[in-house]
Amino acid sequence: MDVKATLASQLYSQAQTVARPDPQSGGSQGPGEAFKAATEDFMETLRSSEATVTAGLAGRADPQAVVEALAATELAVETAVAVRNKVVEAYQEILRMPV
Repeated sequence: MDVKATLASQLYSQAQTVARPDPQSGGSQGPGEAFKAATEDFMETLRSSEATVTAGLAGRADPQAVVEALAATELAVETAVAVRNKVVEAYQEILRMPV
């Protein structure tokens, strides 16, 4: 199986897990809590990827693990940029509304 396909399927399954409502909270997680959880997940992805790449540069990590860490970081940053763009777009739309 292709490495990209494997990585894509792993990331897709992780995204499904994150997007699924938590049955214990009854799906009542507020937007602030959801944003906090997403931010913490983003930072954890960056930290673990940085550790993997550092280990790879020192020769202690598998090259495939380094590539997967870089791909996960790229996906996380692209997602953060997309969310930021949507927030800016929504803010600009609110500013254009007549009062």
